[in-house]
Amino acid sequence: MIHPVNINSIRELISFPKNISILSHRNPDGDALGSTLALSHYLQGLGHQVKVIMPSEYPLNFEWLPQANQIITYDLSPKQAEDWIKASQLIFLLDFNSLDRIDKMGLWVQESSAPKVMIDHHIEPEPIADVILSEDWRSSTSEMVYIILSQLGREAKFSDEIDKCIYTGILTDTGSFHHNTSPELYRIVADMKERGLQDGTIQEMVNNSQPDKYLQLLGHCLYNRMELLPDIHAGYIYLTREDYKKFDIQRGDTEGIINYLMMLKSVRVGVLVMHQPSIIKLSMRSKGDINVQMICRKYFNGGGHKNASGGSSKVSLDDTLNHLKTALRELAGT
Repeated sequence: MIHPVNINSIRELISFPKNISILSHRNPDGDALGSTLALSHYLQGLGHQVKVIMPSEYPLNFEWLPQANQIITYDLSPKQAEDWIKASQLIFLLDFNSLDRIDKMGLWVQESSAPKVMIDHHIEPEPIADVILSEDWRSSTSEMVYIILSQLGREAKFSDEIDKCIYTGILTDTGSFHHNTSPELYRIVADMKERGLQDGTIQEMVNNSQPDKYLQLLGHCLYNRMELLPDIHAGYIYLTREDYKKFDIQRGDTEGIINYLMMLKSVRVGVLVMHQPSIIKLSMRSKGDINVQMICRKYFNGGGHKNASGGSSKVSLDDTLNHLKTALRELAGT
């Protein structure tokens, strides 16, 4: 249940048709896409003119999502993105809580006099919106959007398109219901299932639509780029810039690789380190009560959740891996 004061604030803001922007973070994942598109469909049903805007392109395994092909991408169409944000009478900020997550678009948001609403499930939100709905115990921003739309209870009902988007966000941000689940979350999924949600079809499209090169990249990662640290029950996989060139790694191509580390009984903390063209990105997972979010914040200018977090590094790959091993040993108490 979202606080009624916040629900009433949103209800008032959407009480008559407006030009609305819905923004999410760079390198959008399934939750960023699912939550924004679900909200967009709902608002369109109320007569609003809505544009979903992302800083960068989304992975190709999500291109089937309803109206994903209508997303404005700043990297591809900066003028169109800027013009729509500046023309917006209401701005929603979904699945992020700091303006640096949307790059240059953050400046336009700051300069806009339009009311702003944040819907997010990450810790320590910054005061960047007039209405802040932040619940870090939720599985996903998509779960929050479902609850908000349910409480709004307006004439625009849940549609098949909305359910597809919300389920996709929940599915991906829980690692296929592996973490951050709750009884309420399963009740939400059951509700969508009763309305006819084709959950198996969605799982096929999300998880089983990789290009042929995916298995070649995966084999390379497991055979040549995996390091295990058995004394601290940790492991990591790293990708070099040369790997990115050799395998022509594009957005979404590394999705799910970290899960293979977590399959090992001996590994309680797994990390994927990616030396992208302009920055080194890290993705961390853990089992049980091990808090990788704390390590991402302290060492890698990142954050997220206890069992699933991420960060970045601006030093060399070798230095990053050394810092990572230090961080993992600190986490293990050795």
